[in-house]
Amino acid sequence: MTSVVAADSRAPMSSVVAADSRAPMTSVVAAAPPARCALPCDLEGLGAGGTLPAMATAALLVIGNEILSGKVRDTNSPFLAVELRKLGVELERILTIPDDVDLIAKETRALSDAYDFVFTSGGIGPTHDDMTMESIAKAFDRRIVLNQSMFDRMERYSDKPVNEAMKKMAMIPEGAEVLDVGGLWFPIVVVENVHIFPGIPELFEKKFHEIRERFTGVPFQLRKIYVRENESDIADVLNRLLEEFPKLMLGSYPRINEEDYRVLLTLESKDGDYLERATATLASRLPKDAIHRIE
Repeated sequence: MTSVVAADSRAPMSSVVAADSRAPMTSVVAAAPPARCALPCDLEGLGAGGTLPAMATAALLVIGNEILSGKVRDTNSPFLAVELRKLGVELERILTIPDDVDLIAKETRALSDAYDFVFTSGGIGPTHDDMTMESIAKAFDRRIVLNQSMFDRMERYSDKPVNEAMKKMAMIPEGAEVLDVGGLWFPIVVVENVHIFPGIPELFEKKFHEIRERFTGVPFQLRKIYVRENESDIADVLNRLLEEFPKLMLGSYPRINEEDYRVLLTLESKDGDYLERATATLASRLPKDAIHRIE
């Protein structure tokens, strides 16, 4: 793949505990993080001087030895990338690290300082290798304390007496925000700008959908052009387009087994007029009969 990017039900407690360990993920590391958007970002129309507005940024910290050992596969990171993009938030870094309290604390704090929103996946279950709460508490110099409301809810939903392992799941960083999510006994815990999620994909996705409006901005608009030419034959056209439309996010993705086209081009912008002008310009500059279709 080549890319060209411009700078710019409630369940009984016993069954929930068994599922709420860690998520299938894969490590993807992006470039050095940019300066954070001062929230609320300028997300209404164009900014001063006709420039496109700043957008909120996000990072995902995936925690678990089983991820790095290849025992599980990634589903949460692509899910989050797609959902945040729909909301106008750019996921700029995905980092996968092992079960190590000091390392988790270090990376959590670094990501928190660099990005507007941080999401963690995994490590909030009842077992010995579930270290996320302890690590995030350390990252922000907070104590780990029993959250009574979480413990009480645990007792109500449990089909057996709450033991020490289960009680561990109600121990969270002092002063953390607790976000109730309907149909699930375990809430989302937020420490500063860090949102702590379980690793199980079904729970990760359900919990995110419950709070997704917290991250709403101006979403990207997307156009797709399916091209019959080889990528090397249109590279110069793409480069010239970015010179003229520097704020455009342009992707070029070769396809091998497609009968009708050889390259998928994607054009993205938060400014609809800007996007339409760029799309029309590109379409006019591609070789005659090169375009299979535009979406």
